[in-house]
Amino acid sequence: MKILLDTHILIWFFGGDEQLSAKAREIIADSANKIYYSILSVWEVEIKHAARPDRLSMTGERFLNHCERLGFTQVPVDVEHVLEVKNLTRKENTPPHHDPFDRLMICQAIVENMIFMTHDARIAEYVTDSIYKV
Repeated sequence: MKILLDTHILIWFFGGDEQLSAKAREIIADSANKIYYSILSVWEVEIKHAARPDRLSMTGERFLNHCERLGFTQVPVDVEHVLEVKNLTRKENTPPHHDPFDRLMICQAIVENMIFMTHDARIAEYVTDSIYKV
């Protein structure tokens, strides 16, 4: 499987955080799966670190180094990903979800025929088979 990891999943994986389920760790470690990270995650980490280094000590550069060291494949942002945003729909009666990083990463997964692994319940409210909530 081709799996695009949400930013928090990557951070939890790097830090050995117990919030990351055993199932998620198993999927990431399975050599049959190809693991991807979005360049958007690097940007998101850098922005959050700059705003609150006390809450997120990891820099974008360190995040990128972890991804590269582990052999994860980077997904750039292409115009097709951006244009796919117009097709995103949410399940009926769910509140809006405005996180632009998440929305674009979901679109990357859809366009590139990947599964987007997240722990975020708000993301799981999108109508697509491309999301796997752990």
